[in-house]
Amino acid sequence: MKKSHITAILRIALKAVMDERRIALDNPGVAAARAALRQFQSARLVNTHADLLAAKETRAAAQFFLEDLYGTKDFTQRDADIERIIPMMERLLPLSALKYIAEAIELDALSESLDAAMASRLGEYFTQDDYVIAYQTVGRRIDREKQIAHVNSVGRSLCELVHIPLIGTTLAAMRSPAKLIRLSELYRFLERGYGAFKLMSRPEDFVATIVVRETVILENIYGGKTEPFKLSPQ
Repeated sequence: MKKSHITAILRIALKAVMDERRIALDNPGVAAARAALRQFQSARLVNTHADLLAAKETRAAAQFFLEDLYGTKDFTQRDADIERIIPMMERLLPLSALKYIAEAIELDALSESLDAAMASRLGEYFTQDDYVIAYQTVGRRIDREKQIAHVNSVGRSLCELVHIPLIGTTLAAMRSPAKLIRLSELYRFLERGYGAFKLMSRPEDFVATIVVRETVILENIYGGKTEPFKLSPQ
């Protein structure tokens, strides 16, 4: 895939995610409902992947996935950074780094859309059973499957990135210039992802573990399992 094609996808996804966030900013009730949903889903992810968070080799990567790719963090500044320098990113970043950012924003845009649909049904206060019913009622199974596919693609792009010779040196050299042109949040997003995956001897296995678990939970919910978040012993 050419860089120009990736940046075209990035522009579309970035507009979508910023539009979704603007709706929440303009409506305190919507914002509160989405925040409650994010809190619930973040707690669920922590529980599902507790072993990855506990293990020394995978802890940083698990935290990155749960906090930087899906969590309660405010990504407004990162997105503004990206919007300002898309042409520069296309010229200067390695293909895998550009793919990583584009996939992350596509994941974010899709997650925002799905969260909006869920939050509109759940409101600010709900139970786990309410969540499962809303998940089933909203439907959009294909989009849920795409969401997991984006998680896989982000992970695979990071796996590619850590194998590029001298990429660590390149990222380190970018730190000061990024501060000077006010791109610190985007730089930290790049550096955190790279640093977390560099710690693992088999990052591909880490990504596969998350994808398999999230796929099982998706199938459990749509299949009407009584304990959809309960996984078989790993």
